[in-house]
Amino acid sequence: MIYILEDDASIRKLVVYTLNSQGMEAEGFERPSQFWSALEGKKPDLVLLDIMLPEEDGLQVLKRLRADPAMRKLPVLMLTAKSTEYDKVLGLDQGADDYIAKPFGMMELMARIRTALRHAGQSGEEGGSVYRVGSLLVDPERHIVRDGDREVALTLKEFQLLCLLLERRGAVFTRDQLLNTIWGYEFDGASRTVDVHIRTLRQKLGNSGNCIETVRGIGYKIAGE
Repeated sequence: MIYILEDDASIRKLVVYTLNSQGMEAEGFERPSQFWSALEGKKPDLVLLDIMLPEEDGLQVLKRLRADPAMRKLPVLMLTAKSTEYDKVLGLDQGADDYIAKPFGMMELMARIRTALRHAGQSGEEGGSVYRVGSLLVDPERHIVRDGDREVALTLKEFQLLCLLLERRGAVFTRDQLLNTIWGYEFDGASRTVDVHIRTLRQKLGNSGNCIETVRGIGYKIAGE
């Protein structure tokens, strides 16, 4: 099930129709209050979320979703007319998994949705390895991240990014490599997308965040043994 929270009826109906025609179950909502009521009954597999909404804006809706432990890993794609790099970074910094600016093509939207759903389905399937670096412990199978005794809550993309760096500890990843591996495509402002997620990861990991090293002019790595 995919939920779309969009107050523009023409866009909402078109997206729901397109998703249904592709064999995906979808339901649209005009107002956040309707969306929250639906969440009480059924949790979706993915949310398409506009920013400019009545009652409360999309960023506030996203913030509330990420504050709920049951929704922290829920893939959220922002749909909005705001297309500046600042707005993209702001949405991603709040925990969005992706950002697509209006007007957008239905084929592009479907590709983004499939990528997000595929990555969500892959999370926690790394084969039982547990990673330890200093005070950091990451258990991909159980989706657990700890900084010492403190459990850390990450969004899906943050978790996948951390696991990728840990899986190839010592290897340097360029921003493009990280973007293509985790997000599966390229878009304008890509390097900022990666930088935002790395910065947020470091902040959330606290003392353990120092294990993520910046390789000047190239990208990022986690130091080897």
